[in-house]
Amino acid sequence: MAAACVLRQGLLATLNKCSKKQTFRALCFDLSSRYDPTRRRPQCSTCGVVNAQQKRSVSSRPEGKVLETVGVFEAPKQHGKYETGQLFLHSVFGYRGIVLFPWHARLYDRDVAPQTTESKQEPPGAHGSKEVKGKTHTYYQVLIDTRDCPHISQRSQTEAVTFLANHDDSRALYAIPGLDYVSHEDILPYNTTDQVPIHHELFERFLMYKASKVPPFVPRDTLRAWQEKNHPWLELSDVHRETTENIRVTVIPFYMGMREAQNSHVYWWRYCIRLENMGADVVQLRERHWRIFSLSGTLETVRGRGVVGREPVLSKEQPAFQYSSHVSLQAPSGHMWGSYRLERPNGTFFDVRIPPFSLESKKDDSPNGFLPGPFTSLA
Repeated sequence: MAAACVLRQGLLATLNKCSKKQTFRALCFDLSSRYDPTRRRPQCSTCGVVNAQQKRSVSSRPEGKVLETVGVFEAPKQHGKYETGQLFLHSVFGYRGIVLFPWHARLYDRDVAPQTTESKQEPPGAHGSKEVKGKTHTYYQVLIDTRDCPHISQRSQTEAVTFLANHDDSRALYAIPGLDYVSHEDILPYNTTDQVPIHHELFERFLMYKASKVPPFVPRDTLRAWQEKNHPWLELSDVHRETTENIRVTVIPFYMGMREAQNSHVYWWRYCIRLENMGADVVQLRERHWRIFSLSGTLETVRGRGVVGREPVLSKEQPAFQYSSHVSLQAPSGHMWGSYRLERPNGTFFDVRIPPFSLESKKDDSPNGFLPGPFTSLA
């Protein structure tokens, strides 16, 4: 994680300053070890980046752990989008990944002044009572390299993409391991000569190597069919963001579908949340407090310790934690909002707002056809 901070703070700034023709060696860090930023390394006299021609491995731990060369960095795109097959390192969590396809989401950011005309209605009783405007932002559906999953499991769920069972009388949930949604600014692109650079069971089912293309990994028909068939529950449409006392909370809701239970309809959503410490102070998440409003007129309050059984610590070295959860309503729409209670090292507490977000249903088209595995049952 410390290595991810080095990537985020150093590479993004320096890559933007240097010529787009300049290339930089991409490294996959040992995420379980601490990186020593004081170690002197050869630098480019122009921009201060580690010399791209330096091929010597750098030991990150006394017992002999080394950095592994995986490719060559490319300049991050300031405009446009990355194409299917683009390799990257995640700038926050540090894992290797590959882009499957982009989503164009509406970002509702309470930290910036509104610039567009599109607005979201505040749910009844939500804090703030201010109009929030949406702007288009690009996110990507990606595959995570399974070799990196053990190193990020304490900071980001690698089975966050879930769907309902394909028969109406079941409430079972299934997960597809190693899928993630990544914001455009979290992509650190690189290229490689390796024809199978990502280890994932779906990699060769979805992509094939074609040297004449840039990037050289192009979608197979199976990827297009999978995306078209499962679009309803994969689609990312809205992203909500708000910062309180240097803790930024980002929420992405997904509609999963409807099931019949005891002669009534039950609507299901999953929501992915990322907490990120933008400051220097160490804090720990202790409690969550949710309010869930249903179109049927009910208002439910949920309190509990931590999130998904954890009480994560957010520090400068490990600033982010990402998880997903689920909610069901007996109505086709509703709203959620709430707060997290965090503790400082001196024992004092403060509350961080969770931005209100809508739970909207759509035509039920749950995945009951083409699903090329692998899957994990969460029932």
